[in-house]
Amino acid sequence: MTTQPEDPNRLTPLERRSSASLALIFALRMLGLFLVLPVFALEARKYPGGEDAARVGLAMGIYGLTQGVLQIPFGMASDRFGRKPVMVVGLLIFAAGSALAAWAPTLSWLVAGRALQGAGAISAAVTALLADQTRDAVRTKAMALVGASIGVMFAVSLVLSPLLNSLVGLHGLFFITMTLALGGIAVVLWWVPPEPSLHVDAARGGILDVLRHRGLLRLDFGVFVLHAVQLSMWVALPAMLVQAGLERNHHWWVYLPAVFGSFIVMGATLFPLERRGYLRAVFLSAIGLIALVQIGLLWASGAQPGLGVMGTMLFLFFCGFNVLEASQPSLASRMAPAASRGAALGVYNTLQSLGFFAGGAIGGWLVKTYGPQALFTCSAIAMVAWLVVAWPMQAGAPRVGAKAG
Repeated sequence: MTTQPEDPNRLTPLERRSSASLALIFALRMLGLFLVLPVFALEARKYPGGEDAARVGLAMGIYGLTQGVLQIPFGMASDRFGRKPVMVVGLLIFAAGSALAAWAPTLSWLVAGRALQGAGAISAAVTALLADQTRDAVRTKAMALVGASIGVMFAVSLVLSPLLNSLVGLHGLFFITMTLALGGIAVVLWWVPPEPSLHVDAARGGILDVLRHRGLLRLDFGVFVLHAVQLSMWVALPAMLVQAGLERNHHWWVYLPAVFGSFIVMGATLFPLERRGYLRAVFLSAIGLIALVQIGLLWASGAQPGLGVMGTMLFLFFCGFNVLEASQPSLASRMAPAASRGAALGVYNTLQSLGFFAGGAIGGWLVKTYGPQALFTCSAIAMVAWLVVAWPMQAGAPRVGAKAG
């Protein structure tokens, strides 16, 4: 439980410690994953069996599939056995998968290592613990810190990945990933605050209650669409940036300012408007903004605009994306019953992982078969469909002074 501060919209020391430590766990885990992605497709071709493009794609995407399958069991386990034990077990599995991938002599072993990495599905347990340890009034801010850590790691990986790959190769990158996961375990054991006793003693949450909750189902649909659109965009965007005149090794020149600039916009808009009761309006506006970006990219895929236009569209995309990344898990944690919070966030993270998988698979097929125009058309339609589904949502001002749990 947290102590009420003088300003109810400010994080208490315990909430700051919880937010920072859990954001660091996400950052260490996601940095390891992101370091591999920019070079994976090219490096995997050097393995025995790497001439099979379909198997290379499987090696890249199977992480999201196994993670999606296991998010719900891990989330439910955290409701029953506690968040921190589940997090430690998941990070150990992730580290073991990283070690297997670092050792892998063939593409088949690399597929096995990636699948084992995905089996360490701790996202639901981490976000549920953050929800346990923060009040409703500041939860979006706490979730935003986690989202920001992921965004920063993505931007950092774009810069570091080619450099580290040239020094240690793909095997070495997986070894670094293993080391980062073990560092995450140390954070869980020695920095994350003790979890509330409620989740050791509370009755086990029911998955059926979660699956019948209309508000949660809207968020589950939304997170699937958001991450499917996000990943599918990167099937076509790199080539569009090259056409705009930016060499592939310099793409971070656009990504980095877009990501960091969007964090500033989010901090200046989301939190003040949420306190005033306008979260629903901000949420729906962010969905609409991403839909407009997809329409803009549809135009750009045929018009070949300059780098300034492409950078502006990426900045607008990340503005909408970061608002949704911060507010969606916060809303899911508020809607879910305390005893079923892990199960609810397990379903949520399952749909997130499946969105990644679907975005890569369907996006690649659309671009290969019909071209980037078909990809951005489908992405725009998906975002409009989400806007329709999300429209009935209710999300007023958070309950000021509400206690964690």
